[in-house]
Amino acid sequence: MGGWEEGFVLGLNGYSSLIDGLFRARRFGEARRLYDEMLEENVMPDCVLYTIMIRGHSEVGRVEEALAFLREMTGRGIVPDTYCYNTLIKGLCDAGHLDEARSLRLEISQHDLFPDSATYTIMICGLCKEGLVLEARQIFDEMGKLGCDPSVHTFNALISGLCKAGKLEEAHSIFNKMNIKPSLFLRLSQNVDRVKDPGHLRKLVEELCEAGLVVKAYKLLRDVMGVVPDVFTYNILMNGFFKEGKPDEALRLFNELRIMNHNSPVDLVTLGTLIDGLSKANRENDAHMLYEQLILKAGRSPSSSICNTLMRTFCRKKRVAKAVSLWFTHITEWTTKAEDKETIELLKHHFEQGCIEEAVRGLIEMDQKNNSTNSFPYTIWLIGFCQARKVEEALKVFTILTEFDIELTPPSCVILIHSLCWEGELASALDVMLYALRKGFSLDQPVGNRLLKKLLMGNKKEEAHKLVVKMGLAGYDMDIYLRAETKKLLYNKVARVSSIPEVIKAPALPANFSSRKLKTLQSRRSFGGLFQGNTESRPACQSEQAFPWRGHL
Repeated sequence: MGGWEEGFVLGLNGYSSLIDGLFRARRFGEARRLYDEMLEENVMPDCVLYTIMIRGHSEVGRVEEALAFLREMTGRGIVPDTYCYNTLIKGLCDAGHLDEARSLRLEISQHDLFPDSATYTIMICGLCKEGLVLEARQIFDEMGKLGCDPSVHTFNALISGLCKAGKLEEAHSIFNKMNIKPSLFLRLSQNVDRVKDPGHLRKLVEELCEAGLVVKAYKLLRDVMGVVPDVFTYNILMNGFFKEGKPDEALRLFNELRIMNHNSPVDLVTLGTLIDGLSKANRENDAHMLYEQLILKAGRSPSSSICNTLMRTFCRKKRVAKAVSLWFTHITEWTTKAEDKETIELLKHHFEQGCIEEAVRGLIEMDQKNNSTNSFPYTIWLIGFCQARKVEEALKVFTILTEFDIELTPPSCVILIHSLCWEGELASALDVMLYALRKGFSLDQPVGNRLLKKLLMGNKKEEAHKLVVKMGLAGYDMDIYLRAETKKLLYNKVARVSSIPEVIKAPALPANFSSRKLKTLQSRRSFGGLFQGNTESRPACQSEQAFPWRGHL
């Protein structure tokens, strides 16, 4: 950063702006070097620059150093302002250091300062994040006693924390208190133009407006009315009601939001929350009605997440054709090129004629041309075909995705293996299992044991033994992973530890096996207990003694 032009002296404001920009650009090392260079030039930091340093260190998790900057500035006689304290309190809360955050909140008053609504909001967020909603509620109540009015962000933080803690009634109660603040109403009721009741308030406002005192009328309304809930408040509460199994309450809130916005278009995040909640509550017809009336008929383009939610819902109901048709409608709405619209119409016709391979392959080629290749929606359709007992179509989708080197999801592999085993297509099920091993998916006990039992009972003992060996090489502790019944079939006797071949047990790691590879193995994704009531069993993978060469199977 050195090498300033001759004759140019960078002052405190210049250093502050540059250091702030470097921190925001995630160039932490350069920001620190510039700060040290500034000190060498005998330029002393002020409260603004100290706040910048505190925020920069807090954002990268170096809260101890951030705290040291606060102590340094107070030691030099520089008094931190409330914003500076808030910056450090947020860093401490984000790092889970709530004790230090509590101490700093109390320290603010020692400098003749007062915590503001941001201070309280930060503390409430931090406490709710750690599940301390009772203390968060106490701090919220403390705000009113100290005359510090909560902002909509404060309400949102507390309502979100209460919803996550399962205290939905209390969250709803807080929500209902947002519109009117009794303390302000009481204060106004004792003025000369006291407000006696809502009807009297309306009359006063009308009189002020008729007298041309519109600004005064607006101020009167703003003072009487409390914090107006924003769309995030409604989204948090609607999501909470859905989680508690109360979709009608969520719909009531949604209608209230529309009335508040004078029936103007609701944002897609809110619609996504509503559609997802209704779909999970098995009210897919209501979800689809909202989609058609508030999105399609309104001429709006739905987000991919909304479309994926509806497709999953249709697939659960074995209406795969409806899910695919929905996707064609979605991409037609998003596409602006006439050429692509023609291609989509042709591919839709292919699908309707039963030519699934042509339709899927054509869609993927179009995705590649537009640099938007993704495993969705294809894995959703694959799962839907399996649920509709159309395993042949599901296998076609799997084959095409592997052909284009598009990675499938662990759930899609699990469900496909299960469906193929059910249909007796063991060779194909084995292919999918080997694919999952190559990709590093760690599948739970029901998946591997089911396939191995089917192979063994189908006189495919050699294939079963080879799969056991490959799973062992992929990092599974097969002595734990295999169930007793599977072991008995595999080795023709009651399973013991000694009955597992030594080749399956994990040997010592090779000398050239790096710790980076080991961490990669340890972070492998795990999935597979979809078809088991007890989801507590996890895959028994020997992470620290796993075989590094599993990727070359």
